Amino acid sequence: MMHIRRKALWWHRRIRELGMILKGLADIDHPVLVHIIPTRRCNLTCTYCNEYDNYSDPVPVEEMYRRIDRLAALRTSIVTMSGGEPLLHPELDALIRRVRSHGMISSLITNGYLLTPERIGQLNRAGLEYLQISIDNIQPDNTSKKSLKVLDKKLRLLAEHADFAVNINSVVGAGVDNPQDAYGIAERARNLGFTSTVGIIHDSSGQLQPLGNLEQRLYRKIKALGNRSYSRITHFQDNIIAGRTNNWRCRAGSRYLYVCEDGLVHYCSQQRGFPGIPLADYTVEHLRQAYMTQKTCAPRCTISCVHKVAAIDFWRDPQTLTANPVKVSEPLVQVQTVAD
Repeated sequence: MMHIRRKALWWHRRIRELGMILKGLADIDHPVLVHIIPTRRCNLTCTYCNEYDNYSDPVPVEEMYRRIDRLAALRTSIVTMSGGEPLLHPELDALIRRVRSHGMISSLITNGYLLTPERIGQLNRAGLEYLQISIDNIQPDNTSKKSLKVLDKKLRLLAEHADFAVNINSVVGAGVDNPQDAYGIAERARNLGFTSTVGIIHDSSGQLQPLGNLEQRLYRKIKALGNRSYSRITHFQDNIIAGRTNNWRCRAGSRYLYVCEDGLVHYCSQQRGFPGIPLADYTVEHLRQAYMTQKTCAPRCTISCVHKVAAIDFWRDPQTLTANPVKVSEPLVQVQTVAD
């Protein structure tokens, strides 16, 4: 019975995903994907991350409802709760239900530490459709405690209890002591029935660096494990792993939005302050302006979700405006580059 239910849910997600793509192709005046932050606080302190603190209060639930409702009014297709650690928000399940009540696809990015059978069941009942965990190494080190050793039990709980799709993201690149760990993590994910992706970490100056020979071999080996669905949009990655620029039309601020804990719309997590407009005031005209704006940071951008969303519109509407965002100056920044 569980197998039948999960298969039915799998097909339901595929149909909704196809509908999202068709809607995106037919109409440019709506966001395809929004990352929204219900809390900046995190229970971990990974040294490469610039998207958390250890003290912030969660965004009040009524304010989060207003933001979700505003995204629905803008006809957003996918809403991903991120952070910080979104599982620290005491009303996260209610937020997921609010997303689903508007017909939007609900997704969650978590470090996985707070998952239990009971918590997974609550996420099932809330209607969560997709969950991603990034695992940085096999053994914990001074850079990251998000290790396979610590999280494998959580993965087994997800395999047993989750009705939603699970993706496991591993990492290679600057600052990674044991890049070969990435393949072991990806292989474990696939053995448990999850999809696997691989992320590239750029250096402390915020610049993309080409992967070494070992990392490139590992990247291609993980990619060969295969994946399905919308995550197949990965044509930009060959340039990224070689340290080459990409010639593309970034639609951040339009097709992709990053809504921070203060309720401001940014191009992405690494371009906070641009445009920095409150979501409550964000309109279709803002979407259209950002859609037509060429971002000078785009050629060396490594943020996978923005690349993938932009692929829907790669063939149309040359950008006639220009913006000059400034790179956020922080330590190492993880960027999720999805494997095929």
